[in-house]
Amino acid sequence: MAEPESTVINTDVKQKDPNEALVIAVTTRAIFNLEEEHKIYLEKGKEEYTRHQQANQDKPLPPGTAFAFIQAVQYVNKKMLESNPAEKDLFDILVLSNNSPENGMRIINSAKHYGLEISKFCFVSDEDSTQYLKSHRVKLFLSADRTDVCNALRRGVSSALVFQQEVQAPSTPLRVVFDGDAVLFSDETDQVFREQGLEGAVQYERAMEAVPMGEGPLKAFAMHLGKMRKKFSQEKSPIRTYLVTARSGRDMGIRAIKTLREWGLAIDEAFFMDGAPKGPILSQIQPHIFFDDGLHNIQGAQDMGIPSAWVP
Repeated sequence: MAEPESTVINTDVKQKDPNEALVIAVTTRAIFNLEEEHKIYLEKGKEEYTRHQQANQDKPLPPGTAFAFIQAVQYVNKKMLESNPAEKDLFDILVLSNNSPENGMRIINSAKHYGLEISKFCFVSDEDSTQYLKSHRVKLFLSADRTDVCNALRRGVSSALVFQQEVQAPSTPLRVVFDGDAVLFSDETDQVFREQGLEGAVQYERAMEAVPMGEGPLKAFAMHLGKMRKKFSQEKSPIRTYLVTARSGRDMGIRAIKTLREWGLAIDEAFFMDGAPKGPILSQIQPHIFFDDGLHNIQGAQDMGIPSAWVP
């Protein structure tokens, strides 16, 4: 698949090797707060939106939900290069936008204003911009549009839906929280739970204890993150990863831990909530991003001001 015609290379940033890097694509509405502009687009149409963006092209957009995550990712790159100046296993950020390049000037200017190390801006006029993700070797895609996310997941790219919210920028290191079933792991146990209830799910887990769980939609991203994390001692790592799952530790935790061990995926901390709300733990961790497949968990996290991404 050819690259979109209007890919703007950011010459201010050292370009990464996409074969080595962990490429993350974010849409403009995931990284910046474009709610006001999106409203203009929906209510007054494309021409009025274009006029607004061009008239305000030197006015930086306010940060969006994924903004602090991208900043923390930059911090990891900095630490990686300090440790090894020849390091190629770095994060590479590209912005995917349905704007035209003319409308996109405000997005480029905003990224430069905040010092965001975005290597490419891809302006795609196609209805389905996710067709370009594979050609850019994208490992994680964050979007504020549900259709985008579903299309990307169908294409086999780890993806999540970002909800616009006010986010306090937490300090470094990069902290990423994963839910278990249907996020890191497959949804097999969820399906048993839906059909046979908790007792059935517990029995299923006990019977399958020695069998690693299937892969969930975010396993590939988590594995690459784990590979980067292994380059540092635990004390000095600029990356911290967490598993926060509704499973109970006593009945359903063993298989989860065995699966992670089988995959060779080291997680810094694991919390087995046994169905309790995740919000209080998340507010203690203060992650840069929290991935979950349950909308009630996302809502609870948002109420605590935690940047959240839903894996549908």
